[in-house]
Amino acid sequence: MNEMILSLILLAPLVGAALVLLLPDMKKLSAGIALLTTLTTLGLILHLPYHFVQGQSGFQYVVDKIIIAYPEIHYHLGVDGLSLWLIVLTGLLGPVGVVASWKIIKGREKLFYSLFLLQQTAILGVFVSLDLILYYGFWELSLIPMAVLIAYFGRKEGPKTALKFFLFTFIPSAPLLVAILWLYAQTGSFDYTALQQAILMGSLPAGALCWVALAFLFAFAVKVPVVPLHGWLADAFSDAPVALAMIIAGKLGLYSMLRFHVALFPVQSHAVAQWMVALAVIGILYGACLALVQRDFWRLAAYAALSHLSFAVLGIYGFTQFGLAGAVYQTINHGVTDGAFLLLLGIFELRYGSSEINSYGGVAGRLPKTATFFVITGLSLVGLPMLNGFVSEFLILSGTFTGYSRSWAAVATLGVILSAAYMLNLIQKLFYGPEGELTRTKPAVDLGLGEFATLSILAILMLFLGLAPNRLLPSIESGVAPPVIHAAQQFTVEAHQ
Repeated sequence: MNEMILSLILLAPLVGAALVLLLPDMKKLSAGIALLTTLTTLGLILHLPYHFVQGQSGFQYVVDKIIIAYPEIHYHLGVDGLSLWLIVLTGLLGPVGVVASWKIIKGREKLFYSLFLLQQTAILGVFVSLDLILYYGFWELSLIPMAVLIAYFGRKEGPKTALKFFLFTFIPSAPLLVAILWLYAQTGSFDYTALQQAILMGSLPAGALCWVALAFLFAFAVKVPVVPLHGWLADAFSDAPVALAMIIAGKLGLYSMLRFHVALFPVQSHAVAQWMVALAVIGILYGACLALVQRDFWRLAAYAALSHLSFAVLGIYGFTQFGLAGAVYQTINHGVTDGAFLLLLGIFELRYGSSEINSYGGVAGRLPKTATFFVITGLSLVGLPMLNGFVSEFLILSGTFTGYSRSWAAVATLGVILSAAYMLNLIQKLFYGPEGELTRTKPAVDLGLGEFATLSILAILMLFLGLAPNRLLPSIESGVAPPVIHAAQQFTVEAHQ
């Protein structure tokens, strides 16, 4: 089973997508198939942490077969502590996305759910690929369903937003491909571990390698996004279906930074660390300040995501063990908490037909269950102790403070205060105070069974991740340790020379 599990995980959403396309578009049949498929995929994914061997170095569940003999391209898959929990997060967000779309998507359901499932395979493929061409194929494949879904199912200006998103994220992929091909020309391999060893041995031209590393970083920074490459984010959050907004930012870019920039180019990534830390801190404060003044809750969610994802970038380029582990944990936390947050915002828009914050008020009296989950999610986003957001932000800030720069850590801490300000302000305007006209004139029902069950699971996960981080951190630390060790080794060698 261990030899087949990654292939089965990639295959399951594809089979589900094919079933959606082949079966008739009857009432909610496509949604039902998608939900069953995502639950099946999640069940297969849970095999990974259950059988993952703690303390074992290198990749596990490895599959390595030649696809093309020349140039040599391998079907090379594997999982380590860095990718393990991000795969689990992707599996979890699959059924959450289907539940979020259940009542919102009312036309062309076959198109929506088939592309949504294709998207699942693409994202999972990014996390398990150890051949750079295979990785690049999944990376590019992930862009197409996103753009099509935004174009066809966007809330406001779908086609315009889809084109903007596609250009922003596709154009940086061209220098990424050129850089991958240059590495192949120098080494004769697309294999991740072989390339890593060749770079660490110093067998490649240092000057050219700097440009190659920069091409990798550029593609990943747009995808996170890192300020000032965030121009697509607010429009995408405002227009994208809720299920897509949950996965459109963060995971792929941050994982790729860790795996294919920091771990593959430790010296070159260390050379740009001071600039990335500066951009990360700017992103933390800039995103939080913009979120504080938004009148539309989708745009608030976008700038809040920018701020929280910038914390992860800070953890990565602080180059400390705590910071790197905190960055991965922040990515996981963001997926769980932001998934709940976006699901709740989608429930509001579904019931009241508006995303204008000031048009609400007094909703807590009419939707008490929704208010309860919203407050829990909001407190998680601001980093309340005992909830998941606190652990990752503490690891990142403490790692930055002790191992990189006390000044940058102190400035970044202001982002925690600002996040509390905009989130508590949002909760106050939506749920408390006098009832707004929209709340009075549009009576709404509280959470349905599927929504309540989904939000309950996410709330339990927020508490679990906040109270029991050591269930995840040992495996995460085993995955992020090599970049720190390799960078230290390289700089020790250079110092002696």
